[in-house]
Amino acid sequence: MKDPVCGMEVEPERAQTSKSFNGRKVWFCSDICAERFTSNPEQYVQEKISPVPLKETSVQGLETLEIPIGGMTCNKCALNLEAGLKGLEGIRSVRVNFSSAKAIVTYDPRITKLDGIFALIRRRGFEVGASSAEIKITGMHCASCVSAIEEALAKTPGVLQASVNPATESALVQYLPSQTDLSKLEQAVQSTGYGIAKEPIKGEEGVDAETASREKEYRTLMKKFWFSAIISVPVMIFSYPQLFFLSGVMPMGSETLRFTWIFLGVLSFPVLVWAGNQFFVGAWAAFKHRSADMHTLIAIGITAAYLYSVVAVAFPQIFPSVDLAEVFWEVTTVIVALVVLGMALELKARGRTSEAIKKLIGLQAKTARVVREGNEVDIPVEEVLAGDIVVVRPGEKIPVDGEVTEGNSSVDESMVTGESIPVEKTVGSRAIGATINKVGSFKFKATKVGKDTMLSQIIRMVQDAQASKAPIQKVVDTVSGYFVPSVIIIAILAFVAWYDFGPEPTLIYATIVLVTILIIACPCALGLATPTSLMVGVGKGAENGILIKNGTALETAHRLDTIVVDKTGTITLGKPSLTDTITTEGFSSEEVLKLAASVEKSSEHPLGEAITEGARAKGLEIPDPTDFTAIPGHGVEARVGGRMVILGNLKLMKDRNVSLGDLEHQSVGLAEKGKTPMFVAVDGRAAGIIGVADTVKEDSPKAIAALKALGIEVVMLTGDNQRTAKAIAREVGIERVMAEVLPEDKAHQVQMLQVEGKTVGMVGDGVNDAPALAQADVGIAMGTGTDVAMEAADITLVKGSLRGVAIAMELSKATMRNIKQNLFGAFIYNGLGIPVAAGVFYPIFGLLLSPLIAAAAMAASSVTVVTNANRLRYFTPKGGGR
Repeated sequence: MKDPVCGMEVEPERAQTSKSFNGRKVWFCSDICAERFTSNPEQYVQEKISPVPLKETSVQGLETLEIPIGGMTCNKCALNLEAGLKGLEGIRSVRVNFSSAKAIVTYDPRITKLDGIFALIRRRGFEVGASSAEIKITGMHCASCVSAIEEALAKTPGVLQASVNPATESALVQYLPSQTDLSKLEQAVQSTGYGIAKEPIKGEEGVDAETASREKEYRTLMKKFWFSAIISVPVMIFSYPQLFFLSGVMPMGSETLRFTWIFLGVLSFPVLVWAGNQFFVGAWAAFKHRSADMHTLIAIGITAAYLYSVVAVAFPQIFPSVDLAEVFWEVTTVIVALVVLGMALELKARGRTSEAIKKLIGLQAKTARVVREGNEVDIPVEEVLAGDIVVVRPGEKIPVDGEVTEGNSSVDESMVTGESIPVEKTVGSRAIGATINKVGSFKFKATKVGKDTMLSQIIRMVQDAQASKAPIQKVVDTVSGYFVPSVIIIAILAFVAWYDFGPEPTLIYATIVLVTILIIACPCALGLATPTSLMVGVGKGAENGILIKNGTALETAHRLDTIVVDKTGTITLGKPSLTDTITTEGFSSEEVLKLAASVEKSSEHPLGEAITEGARAKGLEIPDPTDFTAIPGHGVEARVGGRMVILGNLKLMKDRNVSLGDLEHQSVGLAEKGKTPMFVAVDGRAAGIIGVADTVKEDSPKAIAALKALGIEVVMLTGDNQRTAKAIAREVGIERVMAEVLPEDKAHQVQMLQVEGKTVGMVGDGVNDAPALAQADVGIAMGTGTDVAMEAADITLVKGSLRGVAIAMELSKATMRNIKQNLFGAFIYNGLGIPVAAGVFYPIFGLLLSPLIAAAAMAASSVTVVTNANRLRYFTPKGGGR
């Protein structure tokens, strides 16, 4: 049976204690669980023990939440988490079940917020088992749409976080599957008046569908533009007869002019109700949710202009003279034409911001040639299975990820890693799907297929990052939420001021000012300033082999002033290799290396493998040893061709009474350079030293120099001894070294730097680097490292080169500069445009802005923002890349 508290299986004969409940015996795994049960048995009752139901709270206002918990490895984890949650203010009851990996929490939402509960769970080292969904939304044209949709999603029970991105036209939602599902989330979006795009963005077909949908919307907008533009021509001509030499034909105040205006009103009506229908639909949807957006401003403006014109024509007697009456049919038609054109151009420009993801998806191979039952057959890439042997010929795309088993070639991996130089592939090398084979043919064993391939993971990460928000966007969203209501208030106040204090005819002037203010205000420019730049920046990073997890990482990266770099696998290759062969008189370097490799041929030690591989690389024949013996902590010995060979450290040589002569002094020189010296003795006589080291990556010194040129302090972190660490640091140009650091202390060292006031980026590749990567302000993982490190990091360098760190920082600076340019332009535009539209220059210069010019400016502002964001597509890192 199960322990009712922790859920562990308990055998009665091995149980530590038992209790009676409702006439039934209940068994427990420990006294702690028994005490918990005794204090409140109904909280832990299960059906197998008693038919009594779980106690439901009867206190009004409390909420009960079931939270999936990830990362619990034992019952103690559950008890610790339970104790931590009970310590939160506002928590009424908690039950954490280890077997079901769930926490049932009853809390007072007026005191405790969900964010606080989830934050505590994460601080305790566990994960909230939430699901994520990306919902494509149709009909978004304004930043004010964001707050309405996010608010509707946030009110949906079970939603933990909702982020709406107008650039990607999508909502990224984290939610608890036990509380809600995708259909309820979609209903929440639709309740705000926006639509759901049913086509998922998965694979090339999804992107094609999205492109087709965008093209369809663009064509519809252009049809509306041309219709409005064509109608606007006669409306403009006959609205200003004096400008088109028609004043003699239609004198002001004549019946001819009045009938002409009636005709123009009828002609303008289809523009209002068809070409401008999206404004009214959007405004009504916003009104139903007690909000306002761009559609509200445009709808009020064109309606005010049209209704005023109707009144002016139908009831001219309300004006002092018919000569003073004026119509604004042309304002209605031209504004609709210009704003719709701006929306179409903006849509087209936004489409270009997603080109990076389209390029990535376009890289995928369509077919693969695999060996089945001894024959080579071509099959769709979706049918390739892990373990299949795949054949790749010159010029073909590698279909999936795998490991080369036969043959050799050079492969162009630039489309994935950003590295333009082809990479040599031999047996044992990693093959990356979507890269292009250049010259030779080879076979490889498929290890990752479908959604597990590197390209699929890159696409997913880029999509998630593009749908995320940078912290600066939260400020903009707050401003946008107040923007439209503020504009409406300003427009009304300006109308009243002009009507009460303006020149005659006051109603005409007041109407012009009202319409102009409503039309010139552009919340779109504010809303698109950040997400469009972020979208292009993330895509550009992917093109250079830099995968950015979210907008926060991209924004923070440009503020880093310290980079902590793990040594093994980051600065160095992460595996030892042969570096030196020193010999004594009577022995050649080839002979010593051959004997050492022969002795190590039967060894699985990394240093032994380095010697063996080094000998093979030099083309040496390695004979099989006999009488092999491993001497733990000291070395190995074996007989090779009748000669007794010993390979080991200094202590082993002294134990065997081998006279080393000058070799001991030379070994100290190797050790000071960060190399491991191993002595070789043949038949009791010193023959030489083999030097092995984890060698520095070829581009590490240049990458570190590039970081220092950016004003970054570079710190090396390693578990190696001080002598080895400082030797490597000198070689690559690092002054500050943290050596002999235990894996569990790496995060603490990063924290100490943060205490010094530094903004720290951590670069690593191993499992033991994951806590430090998570602790850093920005964690950067090598793509050649472990999955755990990449999961904990904010940025992943696909190539596994430190050069990517400098490129990521350059890209971050370029993106943030672009965002600030966009925001500056948007704020300046609205900050100057609205007062000018209100008539601040009229008392001084007698100038009043035309609604037509306001419409053109409004349309141009959002297009300008998106066009400026697209300039990032031409970003070229100074440190290289493609």
